[in-house]
Amino acid sequence: MTQVHRWRAFAVLAVSFFMTIADLAIVNVALPTIGVKLHMPESSLQWVVTGYALTFGGFLLLGGRAADLLGRRRMLMIGLAVFSAASLGCGLATAEGFLIAMRCLQGLGAAIVLPAALSIVMNMFPEGAERNKALGVWGAIGASGATVGLIAGGLLTRYAGWQYIFFLNVPIGAAALLLAPRVVPESRLATARRRYDPFGAVAVTGGLSLLVYAISTAPQVGWGTARTIALLAVSAALLAAFLVIETRVEAPLMPLRIFQNKTLAGANAVSVLLGASFFAFIFIGTLYMQQVLGYSALKAGLAWLATSLTSVALAGLSQALVTRGWAKLVMAAGMAMIGGGVLWATQVPVHGHFWANLAGPFVIVGIGTAFAFIPVSIAALAGVAEHEAGLASGLLNTSQQLGGAIGVAIASTLAATQASTLLRQGAAPAAALTSGFHWAFWACGLIGLCGVPVTYLLVRRNELAKAVARTAQKPQPAAAEV
Repeated sequence: MTQVHRWRAFAVLAVSFFMTIADLAIVNVALPTIGVKLHMPESSLQWVVTGYALTFGGFLLLGGRAADLLGRRRMLMIGLAVFSAASLGCGLATAEGFLIAMRCLQGLGAAIVLPAALSIVMNMFPEGAERNKALGVWGAIGASGATVGLIAGGLLTRYAGWQYIFFLNVPIGAAALLLAPRVVPESRLATARRRYDPFGAVAVTGGLSLLVYAISTAPQVGWGTARTIALLAVSAALLAAFLVIETRVEAPLMPLRIFQNKTLAGANAVSVLLGASFFAFIFIGTLYMQQVLGYSALKAGLAWLATSLTSVALAGLSQALVTRGWAKLVMAAGMAMIGGGVLWATQVPVHGHFWANLAGPFVIVGIGTAFAFIPVSIAALAGVAEHEAGLASGLLNTSQQLGGAIGVAIASTLAATQASTLLRQGAAPAAALTSGFHWAFWACGLIGLCGVPVTYLLVRRNELAKAVARTAQKPQPAAAEV
């Protein structure tokens, strides 16, 4: 496959990836409008977000392994079809139950698209400079997708209607679906007989789905309630059963030997902390702007341009530094800046102003995401065999999504607890909310800073240097046509 054709295929895959990431955040600023238009209570409204995260996080590993076994382009197209159809259903929804069901179906489509797309990228580009360039762009999309989603959500909600945050996906998904068989190469695990791991698939999908469900609803029902504890216990039991199954079946869904690659294991650990700190910061920062400063959905979305534009602008520098062999240092610096930028935000006042109080933290976090997302993506795929590309990409995205769900749950719990305590003591609502958000920012910042020691303890400099130092002239693995 020529270089020009590879980059054409990459463009289709990048657009597919962007849609799934943007949809994690695009509904946040539109939730108040959706609640009013569909007469949804607060308890149901949260499921417009949680339903997507639940199936997205729960099915990523299964989606990645299905791509390896059944064909990566084939699964990409199936995922795009499911995602686009579900998006149309969301836009046409007139009742809360149907909207939530379509959001769950959207998450399932995203869980099929994302690992398939990333594993195709990995197999199109050999390890070295060209793959690092591709993953640099990929990392910039991941870093900016959520904030761009907030901006798009605000614009569409104000000027077109909340339905168009979902309708927008339909023509984009349809175009990607039409182009995929023409420009995206097909590949799959070359094996005489396809072996599956149904019990492992049920255990890990059930365990991850219950875990996402438990931590997403804990802020509303309470961490110490019997329901939350029971859900976490069942989730832990299913995940433990999954690990046992994987050591005994002939063709495991997730061969545990993959974690012998210390750099891969370390990158996934950092990915959990990255997702927890960054996505929770976006969630809490948006609430602060809307609930304390009185920003509209559009203004809150536009404020995040400081983060997304900074991240995109520095993605090339990050990729260049990684290619020069400084990947470990870049990863640690990125996590330090994310943590430091969020901790700076703990100083925001009740009567804050964007340029005086928010622009600085937003820019620092934007620099951090450019420096963190790219080396994490490269490290999580370094040294992975072609036949396990879908598994490795599914694992990376699973760790990031689970991290985001955990971070949002922790931040929400801390913010709500502190605000409720102060309100009972007679504090003004704005002051109580701001204090709660301060607590949440402290948690997000410290989680981000934890990524620095984890990087130095788990990511092996030699393993990572070998991956990024390989030349782009290395022969590309042959893709087996289905």
